[in-house]
Amino acid sequence: MKDKETELEELNLISMQMILHAGDARNDVMKALACCEEDEYDHAEKLLENANKNIVQSHKLQTETVQKEAQGEEPIFSLLFAHAQDTLMTVKSEYELAKRLVRIFRRLDEKIDGKKAKL
Repeated sequence: MKDKETELEELNLISMQMILHAGDARNDVMKALACCEEDEYDHAEKLLENANKNIVQSHKLQTETVQKEAQGEEPIFSLLFAHAQDTLMTVKSEYELAKRLVRIFRRLDEKIDGKKAKL
């Protein structure tokens, strides 16, 4: 059986991995939104796909950790893990908003381009 110090070290490592994946996702989300400013929607969508992969990785780590408690393991509190969960949740929201914004901007540009073609 592991001692509490070892468990906390392992949880901190998992937390840092979650934060790294979420941070990488956030970077891709922000780059995708910047692509919209340059009408580079295909590139934005690829960035969002990559962001989603990182979100899934981070979420998988979170789920595995939370499931331990559901399986009867006594949970330990870690402020770092709480921060990792918060970061993941925030990035997931940013991702969902960016996904919609890319679609909206693409459609808007298509409508504008369609009107210009009729002139």
